[in-house]
Amino acid sequence: MTEEDPHLSKTEARAGATPHMTRVILAFSLILIVGIFVLLYLFWKN
Repeated sequence: MTEEDPHLSKTEARAGATPHMTRVILAFSLILIVGIFVLLYLFWKN
């Protein structure tokens, strides 16, 4: 085989940019879920 390995940058290999929005959504949803559980724990009457 005489083909050389193509050397691509990370962005070229992924075929696009990767914004950091996933981290923001994950943090927001985690805080929201924990808040809901805290409210349920505090106000739930058995």
